[in-house]
Amino acid sequence: MKKRRENILIINDIRSVTNVGAMFRTADAAGINKIYLTGYTPTPLDRFGRKRGDLAKSSLGAEEFVFWEYKKNILPLLKKLKEENYLIIGIEQDKKSIDYKKVKLQKKNVFIVGAEVTGIPKNILAKCDIIAEIPMRGKKESLNVSVACGIALFGILKI
Repeated sequence: MKKRRENILIINDIRSVTNVGAMFRTADAAGINKIYLTGYTPTPLDRFGRKRGDLAKSSLGAEEFVFWEYKKNILPLLKKLKEENYLIIGIEQDKKSIDYKKVKLQKKNVFIVGAEVTGIPKNILAKCDIIAEIPMRGKKESLNVSVACGIALFGILKI
């Protein structure tokens, strides 16, 4: 019997509610165990604890099935996850990145996506065990963050 991996997604500093909702839907489809929303990323509940209709619309209700938690600061979270023996994988273009298809998973894995324009900050990339990149063949240098998240999760998890 195949051992089940534990996979976490961290959505860090994403402004777009639509993209966050889409990533909840993707995480549900990919079997992600938990999502951490960090920095200024919007959560499924507004500041008054009410369900966000705009997020629910793009997630199609996946925020009700995927466990999630908000953490203001990602760095203490990464420290805790490293202490719990998670492999930290940043999805980002970087000089140190490898092709996402070459990532070797462990039993416990964390995937990080960051802001569309600025990406994952260097101080967070420094905490990653692996930086995985999706090769770009066309003229554009990057993809929408929710699209990149889906490609990376399905490609790395080999779904």
